Amino acid sequence: MSFEPIAIVGQSCVLPGALNPEELWDKIAAGKNLLSTVPEGYWRTDPNLVMSDYRQNARDITWCDQGGYVSGFESVFHSGGFAIPEEEIMQYGRLVHWLLHTSREALNDAGYQNAKGLNAGIVFGNLSYPSPTMSEFAESIWLDAQAGNFLDGKARQLAKVKKPHEINRFMSGLPAHIVARALDMNGGAFAIDAACASSLFAMKIACDKLHDRKADLMLAGGVQGSDDLIIHIGFCTLQAMSQTGRSRPFHKNADGLVPAEGGGFLVLKRLADAVKAGDKIHGVIRAI
Repeated sequence: MSFEPIAIVGQSCVLPGALNPEELWDKIAAGKNLLSTVPEGYWRTDPNLVMSDYRQNARDITWCDQGGYVSGFESVFHSGGFAIPEEEIMQYGRLVHWLLHTSREALNDAGYQNAKGLNAGIVFGNLSYPSPTMSEFAESIWLDAQAGNFLDGKARQLAKVKKPHEINRFMSGLPAHIVARALDMNGGAFAIDAACASSLFAMKIACDKLHDRKADLMLAGGVQGSDDLIIHIGFCTLQAMSQTGRSRPFHKNADGLVPAEGGGFLVLKRLADAVKAGDKIHGVIRAI
C-alpha cells in the first residue's frame, strides 16, 4: 500500500529541562540526564509516608521518587491571545496550559498565528489518569464533607483548601476541544489513550485524515500531565517502575520505567501542499 508523504512543518515542546525543541536537542546532544527527585510539595503529602523499599511488597507505596519534571513553564506561557477568554483559560490546570502553549507554538513555528480559516484538526495522546487539578478537586470535596469530623484547628483549616474549578474533573478528551476552540480549529479534535503508543498512534490518525482529505493541516502529538503520585504508585503496583530510578531502554541492565511529564506537537501537511506553499519542512513522514 502506498503512503503519501507527509511533511512536518512545525514543532514545539514543553518537557523536563527543555521548554522548546532547540533546548531539547541541546540537552540530548550533550547527553544530559533530565531526571530528578520529585520537587518539594509535588505529591501534596510527605514523601516519607508513601516511600518504601521495593522488597517489602507493601501496598499503595512507591519505591522510586525519580521522574522528569517541567520547570520554568510560567516564564513562557501567555494566557492571552486565544479565541476563548483569558479568565476561562486560568480556570484550567497545567495539563491544558501545556496543550494550549505547545499547540500555539507549533502553529507559530509553521507560520500561522492560529488555525482560523484553515481546514485543520488536532489529535494527541493523553495518558488519562487523574490530573493534579482533578485530584485537588476531589480532595477539596472530600475535605469539605469531612470538616465536621475534624477535631483540631489544622485539620479544619485543611478543609477550607482552595477548590479548583469543577471543569477540571474532565481531563481525558475535553482538553482537545478546549484547544480547538482556543485556536479556531474546525477539522475535528480528540485525544486517545493507547498507553505508551499514544503519541505515535495520534500521528498515524493525523496522517490518515490528511490522506483522506478530511483535513489540510493536522496538529499531532502527546501530553502527560497526570497526578505524579498516582503514576508512581500505579507503576510500582504493576512492578513496572525502575528499582534503581534509572531510565535505560534496551540496556541489558534496564529494570523498569521512570515516569516524566510534559507535551509536544508537530504540525503536519501533505508534502506536496507544503512544497507548493513554500513551508519550512523539518522532516518527512514516509511510513508509519
